[in-house]
Amino acid sequence: QVQLVESGGGLVQAGGSLRLSCAASGSIFSTNVMGWYRQAPGKQRELVATITSAGNTNYADSVKGRFTISRDNGKNTVHLQMNSLKPEDTAVYYCNLWQRRLKAYDYWGQGTQVAVSS
Repeated sequence: QVQLVESGGGLVQAGGSLRLSCAASGSIFSTNVMGWYRQAPGKQRELVATITSAGNTNYADSVKGRFTISRDNGKNTVHLQMNSLKPEDTAVYYCNLWQRRLKAYDYWGQGTQVAVSS
């Protein structure tokens, strides 16, 4: 089992910045993918960014150039630096860890609220 604990959400004005962090603990494989997803009210959960244990990243088009995902494999943490925030970035942000050994395992954090005022 894996536990994910997020931190760093809050309220910020448009154009501002926030940094989200997620700490993973438990049975973590050396090869995995960690990422951030978000869900706005009335909308489906969507991918924001992912990063593999090898450091390969993937971003949603809507955040490219504004958000940066990073990780520390030694500490099992993943971060999301969010710059130039827009009101449409308002959502609950969820940390995710995906790993596979014979079968796939998918874990989610409890979510952290990000609110961007105009």
